[in-house]
Amino acid sequence: MSHNNQKKIAVINDFCGFGRCSLAVSLPIISAMKVQCCPVPTSIFSNHTGFKSFYYTDFTEHLDAYMNEWIKLELSFDGILTGFLGSPEQIDMVKRFLTHFKQKHTVTVIDPVMGDYGKLYSTYSPILAKQMSALVPFADILTPNLTEACILTDTEYRSDMDEADLEKICAILSDMGPTKIVISGLERGDDLENFIYERGKAPVVIREHKVGICRSGTGDVFSSMIAADAVNGKDFSDSVRCASAFIAKTLRRTMELDIPKTDGICFEEFLSEINSHE
Repeated sequence: MSHNNQKKIAVINDFCGFGRCSLAVSLPIISAMKVQCCPVPTSIFSNHTGFKSFYYTDFTEHLDAYMNEWIKLELSFDGILTGFLGSPEQIDMVKRFLTHFKQKHTVTVIDPVMGDYGKLYSTYSPILAKQMSALVPFADILTPNLTEACILTDTEYRSDMDEADLEKICAILSDMGPTKIVISGLERGDDLENFIYERGKAPVVIREHKVGICRSGTGDVFSSMIAADAVNGKDFSDSVRCASAFIAKTLRRTMELDIPKTDGICFEEFLSEINSHE
């Protein structure tokens, strides 16, 4: 009996019980897109770190045993998605996971969560950020924001980079491995842009009107939709366009419901429509 008759994506990320981010987002999003989501928890949070207090436990010491059970089951994945990684040990673990489970048919999406607005997150060190670059050669699709793209290419951060600058950065990243890259969340006045680079094609820019304040989990919705679409064979530019439109729609509804910033976006309201975006 085979465990591999249905499309599956392994998602390596932390788990937050409240706040709509990380695995708690990927599970429903990927499932709604008719792909089985197989979580690999790197840590467990009662709620994310944007709250005043939270409970946290690191899962690193359990990950090898966790992965070994999947090896025994001879699991095969159509996609692998990686998110926030909090230590050099976790990056090494992901490399081992990718080395074993990434096959010719497996689409790997690396979301190099490291920082924003030109700075590393407080939990990240320059050494850890440098080690993140070791995962880029495994990526088929890379989804950095501008800060992360600059860190990975040793480029000086400027928020006003034009399309020529972005294309140069993407070309450097593509030479490291990934054939498809989207630099997400570029602020352009009242709009947000996603800069799409596919090796051998002209870049594409997707623009959506900025809706409300920045919220936790939007990046996880975005990367989860990109990963599921890739496994389902959807065109990359169309996938980015649909993910951007879906997030904008959920943000508008989140504002209507007056949801606190810490609580993320109420994507549940539109899960039944997630495959109808064209």
